[in-house]
Amino acid sequence: MLIDTHCHLDFKDFNDDRPVVLKRARDGGVGIIINVGSSLEGTARSVEIANENDFIYAAVGIHPHEADSVSEKDFKLFSGFLDKPKVVAIGEIGLDYYKNISSRENQKKLFTRLLETAKGAGLPLIIHNRDSHQDMIDILKDVMGSSVSGAMHCFSGDENFLKICLDMGFFISFTCNITYKNANKLKETVRLVPMDRLLIETDAPFLAPQDFRGKRNEPVHVKYVAEEVAKIKGISFEKVAGVTTENARRLFKINA
Repeated sequence: MLIDTHCHLDFKDFNDDRPVVLKRARDGGVGIIINVGSSLEGTARSVEIANENDFIYAAVGIHPHEADSVSEKDFKLFSGFLDKPKVVAIGEIGLDYYKNISSRENQKKLFTRLLETAKGAGLPLIIHNRDSHQDMIDILKDVMGSSVSGAMHCFSGDENFLKICLDMGFFISFTCNITYKNANKLKETVRLVPMDRLLIETDAPFLAPQDFRGKRNEPVHVKYVAEEVAKIKGISFEKVAGVTTENARRLFKINA
């Protein structure tokens, strides 16, 4: 069995054929999907999709791109999602200094506020980080301390950042972009991650694997991530599937 630990089935990209996409995933060996909210609206849809499908769980989050427009009312609404059935994580939350769609100051304020909320909820984190390594770590350590339960989603940092994340207790999650022909540096990072701290994801509808570049990604493609990890690590696909499934169950406390 495979677990796609991060996708966005709530996005409009799936509005026309969501049931078909879900069937394709199940038929392809994906036993569990974690659908990740990236806005209040997306979070509400994520929870709804999880409630409608026994093999889907929800993460609730507000993406850093939303930081300029978030309000006090939004924080109250967000807090109301934390104890909903099948909510297994807070995310995706974090910082994005690559696109800078929201100001960095507002991103940091939003991230800090959501982390403070997360502390009381006792849920693991799903972290979005693009080109914000130092601020990311500084805020995490300031609010959460030196030990954090969570996943660094779509990991893209260097070896030094990887060591910091591992030392803090993070799981490291990789997407289909490790299959790209020019992903040598990323593949080397995969090689460095201990198997008991590695997760796989699609980030669908984004980052389709090499053979599907330019097309919509979907959860069934998580098998390509597992295959690439197996190739990089020199172990079997079955070993990767088994270990990453157990890792995801452990982090998100899923017993089904």
